[in-house]
Amino acid sequence: MKDARDVIVKPVVSEKSYALLEENVYTFEVAKSASKPEIRDAVESIFDVKVLKVNTLNRDGKRKRNRRMPTFGKRPDVKRAYITLAEGDSIELFEV
Repeated sequence: MKDARDVIVKPVVSEKSYALLEENVYTFEVAKSASKPEIRDAVESIFDVKVLKVNTLNRDGKRKRNRRMPTFGKRPDVKRAYITLAEGDSIELFEV
């Protein structure tokens, strides 16, 4: 089994992720090879919470134009996980 810190890369800070906090849903960027059970185990072990549901999505990186040359580059692809926690559980990382 992978180390939990290798599965969870970083939290996602955006307007959408903060709006989902009211529904007890937290958003993380995860390793591309991570499966839903691995993500569930990693979040439960790191933050000591009960995970009800894990939804994942793969996002393609944006194509970016190079200013000096007429070429294009690409940002890296990322995988996100939307974690739904049990009632009463929360992650203090997102609290202000």
